[in-house]
Amino acid sequence: MMRKITIAAAAAALMMAGNAAQAGPTFDAIKQRGEVICGVSTGVAGFSITDSQGKWTGIDADVCKAVAAAMFGNPDKVKFVPLSAQQRFTALQSGEVDILSRNTTITLQRDTALGLNFTGVTYYDGQGFMVSKKSGVKNAKELAGATVCVQPGTTTELNLADWGRTNKVQYKPVVIEKLDEIEAAFFSGRCDAYTTDASGLAGTRATKAQNPDDYIILPEIISKEPLGPAVRHGDDQWADVVRWVFNALIEAEEKGITTANVEEMKKSDDPGIKRILGVTPGMGKALGLDEAWAANAIKDAAQNPSGMAGMGVGMGMGVAMGQQVANAMGQAAHTQSPNIGTPPPMPTPPAYFVGVNGKQAGPFDVPTIQAMVGQGQVSRDTLVWKHGMSGWSKAGEVMELQPLFASVPPPLPTQNNA
Repeated sequence: MMRKITIAAAAAALMMAGNAAQAGPTFDAIKQRGEVICGVSTGVAGFSITDSQGKWTGIDADVCKAVAAAMFGNPDKVKFVPLSAQQRFTALQSGEVDILSRNTTITLQRDTALGLNFTGVTYYDGQGFMVSKKSGVKNAKELAGATVCVQPGTTTELNLADWGRTNKVQYKPVVIEKLDEIEAAFFSGRCDAYTTDASGLAGTRATKAQNPDDYIILPEIISKEPLGPAVRHGDDQWADVVRWVFNALIEAEEKGITTANVEEMKKSDDPGIKRILGVTPGMGKALGLDEAWAANAIKDAAQNPSGMAGMGVGMGMGVAMGQQVANAMGQAAHTQSPNIGTPPPMPTPPAYFVGVNGKQAGPFDVPTIQAMVGQGQVSRDTLVWKHGMSGWSKAGEVMELQPLFASVPPPLPTQNNA
């Protein structure tokens, strides 16, 4: 079972070592340059997209701002480089960017063969499908013979092929690299369906569709997509900085530290808070940074109470982060569609009915079910159902719900006393 390693525990270990971090080539180059070069998407609502003033917003952009604040005490010390799905890994490997924070799925192959170090899960996603409402398609298995828009060089392409073979659904892939071109192809009717991460589908529907109500996101989630920032192999100090800046934001949420109260919290009697915010020195030295590194990241990264640090990041897939993505999609729809009087409604989150003591209860959204798991009200064997499922299934066998049981131990084996 995975256990959460808190900043406080790590700090104690670091201070016992008593040595400052050994400088690395990427870390030194960034310090000398005076800015962090961050690879982001070409525009995915909620993750990395420019607002009406040309400023980069979204949780992936906020990660880079937080790192810059930790390095330089200034979240604006970032140069954002938009990258396509096929460009992103080469850009990181070649040194064109220092960090890739671009809604990128963490995989074994990328960690090993591509020489990347992933530093945490910022958002836990899953791949889905979007179709036009007039198509009449209600679930993914009805896409037999359909044309499906998909980006190359992504886990999306591989997942689609695996799903098609497993479910014996034959389809015709329409492979298009650039995000704006693939979206245009789908909305023009060139493709019957568009597949990518469900969060991306929601963002595209909210911000790019002329009338979002004309399109639906199908209920099936066909993959697990833990998204997170990546750096190159070979500079442990730089990887440590990116990793522990993100961990500091998680710890800040647990400790109740926000952008609004970070200065007041420095007066806390909690030893863990004192270490995080640099009142008790040691953590900054261990990373090769100023002792105020985490305080700066928490205070300055998003520069507003609705940013990532201000809202809290939870478990990387937490409700607060998901809400920020939803808010950003709604804001993007409002700012990018001035001819529409009001923003379109956000997609309805999936809701499950739950079988409790032989009776049907619900519907409940996923965060509510997560809370029920923590309270012991829902187990892996609890029966659940939502629209689009052919019948009731055990919660532990539903892909979308499986991450909720990651920290819950399985039932003890039956003891044989014979």
